[in-house]
Amino acid sequence: MIAVFSVGKLNTLRNQILFVFVIVMVIVLVIVGIMTFNRVSAILKNNAEDQMKQVAAEASGRFDSLYEQINMVTKQIATNEDVQQLLKLENQGIKTTFSQRQSLMDITNTLQANADGIYSVELYTSKFKKILPLSSGSLLNRLDGRSIFQANQKKGGLVWVGQDPKFEDYFLAIRQVSLMDNSFRNGGYLLIQINKSYFKYNAPRQTVENQLMIVLDQRLNPVVSNYSGREQELLNTQKETVTINNTEYMIVSNKSDSTNWTLLILTPVQELVKGMDVLRTIIIVSGLVGFVFFSICSLFLTTFITRPIIQLTNTMRQASKGALSQNPSTPSTVEIHELNNTYNQLVEETNHLIQMVYEKELTKNRSELKALQAQIHPHFLFNTLDSLYWALDEKEENELAELVLAMSKLFRYTISKNLEGEWVSIKEEMEQIDRYMLIMRMRFGERLKWIKDVPEQWERVKIPKLLIQPLVENAILHGAGNKIGDCHVCVTVTQSEKSNRLLITVQDDGPGMDNETIEWIYKTMNVAGVNSEKGSGIAISNVHKRLHLYFSHEDVNGLIIESQKNKGTRIYFEIPIYGGESLNARENDFNC
Repeated sequence: MIAVFSVGKLNTLRNQILFVFVIVMVIVLVIVGIMTFNRVSAILKNNAEDQMKQVAAEASGRFDSLYEQINMVTKQIATNEDVQQLLKLENQGIKTTFSQRQSLMDITNTLQANADGIYSVELYTSKFKKILPLSSGSLLNRLDGRSIFQANQKKGGLVWVGQDPKFEDYFLAIRQVSLMDNSFRNGGYLLIQINKSYFKYNAPRQTVENQLMIVLDQRLNPVVSNYSGREQELLNTQKETVTINNTEYMIVSNKSDSTNWTLLILTPVQELVKGMDVLRTIIIVSGLVGFVFFSICSLFLTTFITRPIIQLTNTMRQASKGALSQNPSTPSTVEIHELNNTYNQLVEETNHLIQMVYEKELTKNRSELKALQAQIHPHFLFNTLDSLYWALDEKEENELAELVLAMSKLFRYTISKNLEGEWVSIKEEMEQIDRYMLIMRMRFGERLKWIKDVPEQWERVKIPKLLIQPLVENAILHGAGNKIGDCHVCVTVTQSEKSNRLLITVQDDGPGMDNETIEWIYKTMNVAGVNSEKGSGIAISNVHKRLHLYFSHEDVNGLIIESQKNKGTRIYFEIPIYGGESLNARENDFNC
């Protein structure tokens, strides 16, 4: 019980509105935070990628300049006058002396000193005979034929060979020495041995921690690399990022137009987005601040909205204590103001109705007192008719005596009240109709035929007094009264097609009515305040209205009229199968 009570106290309009506001605000903050975080992350990654591309371009230019420095020094050696003269003599078949080679060695060493990365320079004739250094040997023992062929194709340009097959710590490059005084014919070859550390130590420094840099020559062999895996696999990937040892790297490549070398820079993505942690913290803190601020504002707003409703509710609760008072207006929204005005109007009208009911009860009590006094007069009439009956009976005027007795019972049934008030059984109503028909036969004689078909099971059903008799009266007055010859009046009680309804029908074979007359009767029945009473007692319109009054909760249709000219008229209505018992039960419950 305590838990239910607690939930009930929390399940208020203010809490519901506050809950909805907070949930919507949380959803908006989460969506905005995610969108902001993703957008800024993408911008940072794009900026980092652009920066890495710029670094790659600068690094590639750095390696191009190192390569060009070697190219310039070796070009100076190849175009040196002494080198040209010595190779010219060798091509003419004149062997160089040891002293010539020694002096040439000094010249090449001097030029070689201008390039930090050149470890040694070897000079060969066009027939691959070694001239420098002073030891003997053949170019074919140092290189494969493909590199020599590429040197011939370049006509004096520098050709990068790559890893020295005999010495792992050096690279090799070769260029053809063209004889300038002999139509640039092939005079020999210059083989350059380059320190690996030349490119490694002169490479650009890492801009990011744990960054990987790979330089591949035109044959995709590594020149500089701090990557322990296979470099070719990185070239084959089409993705912007690769995963190495469970670390995601952004890969940027740049290919040199002058050397055809490929530079790869792999930067850890985590290093590029270090600022995202700060951004994430800022977004979370901003969201929390916004959540607290919005919650406080929502609390004030919901209190402002619901305060007039709570005040109105408290005012309405006072009605249970007998004080139905109006609620004073307070500053609020248009809808709440309209609700308050509507309630005040309802209170005003209800108080007015209460006053009217009170006055009506007073009037009713006075009327009942007058009715008790008026009962003396009907009793006088009943006693007089009874005396007349016994007088006729003594004179053996049996027929007249029966008519007087029927008339006495007819008046007594119409005027008197039983213990159940206005409710009688169908059987009692049929007996009243029998008495009425007995009197009517005095006027119409044997040509008035009376038929009733009421199953025994429906005789105890309660209906309002004088609900069927006025319809029979109407059938006789407008049937037998306007017809020459026999007139048949039939009353039937059957169960309707609707299992919970009884169908009561009064039918005659009189002259009937046209459609215009039927429409006029319907109009008369439905117009409030129309009084169609005749000498018979209660007219059709009153029966129709009483049906709606007594059975308003059962949604009855009232009287339905069917008639054809010269064929007769049929009037019927439906009532609940239990008649007035359900209504009496409701009234008793209400009175309790």
